Amino acid sequence: MARILIPYGTSEGQTARIADYISDVLQAHGHQADTLDLKHADHGLPNGYDGIIVGASIHAEKHEGYVADFVRRNRSGLERLPAALFSVSLSAHAEPEEAEKYVAEFEDSTGWHPDKVAMFGGALLYTQYGFLKRMMMKKIVSGQGSPDTDTGRDYIYTEWDGVRRFAEEFLVYLEREPGPES
Repeated sequence: MARILIPYGTSEGQTARIADYISDVLQAHGHQADTLDLKHADHGLPNGYDGIIVGASIHAEKHEGYVADFVRRNRSGLERLPAALFSVSLSAHAEPEEAEKYVAEFEDSTGWHPDKVAMFGGALLYTQYGFLKRMMMKKIVSGQGSPDTDTGRDYIYTEWDGVRRFAEEFLVYLEREPGPES
């Protein structure tokens, strides 16, 4: 049984839902998986884990600064273990090239190049936004040519089968990699 840490940053909660889902998948395969909301946690990398999957969402064209800070502070630890990154954004759903650009910028700014990377569509949560944000998001989405402008409902773009595959592929990778004590 492997112990896997899933530290993440989230702005609206979709990255947290994805981290929890990854944890559930890993646990269903007999492993221990702990999620850690970096917004409310110590930014040190806890000991005793066999692998790490970092999650971050994109807002205003950047991943959360506190996730980037966590990665910079713990880069050597992340490089010693099998490690992955999942990035969550509306771009991953609508403009994958843009999502790839954000991941490349994150890697450049942190100096960390994870073993595995996945990009997942986020969510457009109109019903949870205040009036101004709801109208701003509607304008952005409409300007991109999306029909998803009904502000009376939410749109979830996360492809859950892809999230499951990513978690399972990470387990395969983890089993092939020598541990830190090897």
